[in-house]
Amino acid sequence: MTVAVALPSELREAVARAFAGAGPLAEADPAYRERAGQLELAQAVADAIDERSVLVAEAGTGVGKTFAYLVPALLAGRRTLVSTATKSLQDQLFLRDLPRLRDLLQLPVTVALLKGRSSYLCLQRLTQARQAEQLPDRWAARTLAKIEQWAQRSGSGDLAELEGLDERSPVIPLVTSTRENCLGSECPEYRNCHVMKARREAMAADLVVVNHHLFFADLSLRDTGMAELLPSVDVAVFDEAHQLTEAGVAFLGSTLGSAQAIDFARDTLAAGLGQARGLQPWQELAAACERAARELRLAAVGPLRDVRGSLKLRWDDRAGRGDFQAAMQALGAACAAAGDALGVVREVGPDFDKLAERASTLASRAAAFAEEAEPGKVRWIDLTPQGVRLVESPLDVRDAMREQVAAAPKAWVFTSATLGADARLAWFTEQAGLDDARTLRVDSPFDYPAHARLYVPARFPKPNESGHPAAVARLAAACARAAGGRTFVLTTTLRALASIGEALQVQLVEGEAPIEVLVQGSAPKRQLLQRFLDTPRAVLVGSQSFWEGIDVPGDALQCVIIDKLPFPPPNDPLVEARVRRLESEGRNAFNDYFVAEAAVSLKQGAGRLIRSETDRGLLVICDPRMAAMGYGNKLRAALPPMPALREQDEALAWLEEIAG
Repeated sequence: MTVAVALPSELREAVARAFAGAGPLAEADPAYRERAGQLELAQAVADAIDERSVLVAEAGTGVGKTFAYLVPALLAGRRTLVSTATKSLQDQLFLRDLPRLRDLLQLPVTVALLKGRSSYLCLQRLTQARQAEQLPDRWAARTLAKIEQWAQRSGSGDLAELEGLDERSPVIPLVTSTRENCLGSECPEYRNCHVMKARREAMAADLVVVNHHLFFADLSLRDTGMAELLPSVDVAVFDEAHQLTEAGVAFLGSTLGSAQAIDFARDTLAAGLGQARGLQPWQELAAACERAARELRLAAVGPLRDVRGSLKLRWDDRAGRGDFQAAMQALGAACAAAGDALGVVREVGPDFDKLAERASTLASRAAAFAEEAEPGKVRWIDLTPQGVRLVESPLDVRDAMREQVAAAPKAWVFTSATLGADARLAWFTEQAGLDDARTLRVDSPFDYPAHARLYVPARFPKPNESGHPAAVARLAAACARAAGGRTFVLTTTLRALASIGEALQVQLVEGEAPIEVLVQGSAPKRQLLQRFLDTPRAVLVGSQSFWEGIDVPGDALQCVIIDKLPFPPPNDPLVEARVRRLESEGRNAFNDYFVAEAAVSLKQGAGRLIRSETDRGLLVICDPRMAAMGYGNKLRAALPPMPALREQDEALAWLEEIAG
């Protein structure tokens, strides 16, 4: 059945025909059934396209929001940009959903996928990595050899194509480019560049799939290809829009990191000795930059004795100290000296021109961080065992999004399963500066009252008590035994992840029917999830990255346990700055920020449980404040309508019943 591209006045009718019981979607899939919520959302998207207006739409699990925005976008025949929060959804749209819809609707639409530089193999950097012989170990050498073999047959250079490549591999930065080290048109491999090829294809396509990071990186760097692409589209759709603000905050600020400086020093040394030996004191210049970078980290450490994991330090706790200011100045001076030397040999080759730019950027950022922060921005220090990063960031993306929406008339659609707890979706619209947008909430079609239960243990240690992680582990072990595995334990911190994971590994290996415990960090995320799916009796313990974007329909997952209410950390510098702003406006920061943030995160975590019409499960929230405190009602209202169980025996009986 062919569906012609619709004129604006006809788009609603064309969308209705596509989703009808006798339409092309139904013809292709015997299991297809009309969903009122999906059609309502699709019609709202069609209206936004016709009117070139802004729509913010929350669509519960099972609504089918992906097709609800893709079908009207394709039928409208307008040039479209679709942005997602994750590479996995990008790949799903490009490799599965769009080709399928294009065939079903029989529309001659060209589609392109555009990712950031770090997703594509850089042929020039691959050559350099092969020649440098500075790989950390034999596993890295094997990975490099595997990449070289794959490079000979890959047309796109997208590293996601390479099976078994660990996204944490130290080889990836060696064979991909950054804005700082890319040689641009001066590169010997420029004509074959995978990044440039992807950008050319994006500019020529009718529909382009990108991600939020790419979108915001371009607003600050103008280096992702978006600067040319965005003005040319008529429709911009942001899926997984609940992550939009944090993605924007990460990219719209500025950073100065010890790793940046050390990479610059090493690249300068390699280029200097390789192409301009003897013309400048390369070893001394590089050593000065590395030394200054390490001194900056030591100054940031200050009185801390042992740095484990990642710490976020308040700017004011360090910025006023003389040694910290001196370290910033020393780093700026070392980079400026290297820049002067690089400027003298610019004519030798394109590497030196780019390195001189990097030196100038590092020196100017060091100078900027020595001054007061701009109004409306917040600073902090990210500290790890290996390095330090100085960060200046906006509090949200209001100004950036308002500027983009006002720049040119086009349809803007923002959608997610979780955008707020009220009809105005204020949690999202306020942060994104979209107060005047049309809002829509479409509830999940799943039968939560019949298929799901909620258990909040009332007699339970509070999250700030020392016995809380052990109590969570004991309850999780009991639930896992009753369910025969099939359990996710979602933690709010990495510390809780470690202690609960260790306790479960001890408790669940005992007995006649042991249950395997998989803990985040022990293997790549994708491998852990596949292991969970392949293991009949398994528990997966995960932190933030497992709270969303994980789809386990069917009997493989029947219990989701959340260790405590996911309030933002009150001592986080960005959180503190947002609280100060709310209080200066006369608002209640706890209700308007902490509870609102927790409600959205809770909905995300709970959303892992029921993924299809036939799924059944139990949600456990191991935080007695959910039952005892007044704000618990507001958080409960944000969840799907699941009947509450009062006692642990009831919860375990429900799990045994649905486990069969």
